Amino acid sequence: MNEDQEQITLVDENGNEELYDVLFTFESDDFGKSYILIYPAGKSEDEEVDIQAYALPADDDPANPSGGDLQLIESDEEWDMIESVLNTFLADGTVDPNAGKK
Repeated sequence: MNEDQEQITLVDENGNEELYDVLFTFESDDFGKSYILIYPAGKSEDEEVDIQAYALPADDDPANPSGGDLQLIESDEEWDMIESVLNTFLADGTVDPNAGKK
């Protein structure tokens, strides 16, 4: 795992905080949104993790997310696109600069 891994804290409806590592962020021209993929902090590289995806707030820079309320993914089309980008990342460790374009 990268030593300077970017991390964010999510707060649930009960006020409990949980730390997450950022897997990657990317923009989608087709959906006009940026996305962040995260997983629970402290997991080893060979451990299976639950990756979560969210849309970033409209004014957030995906290269340097500053926080705010993450938005839930609302459509099956968005999920399909995110799954495709994630599968590409997991297969070769890179994010296609054309990610999110149809």
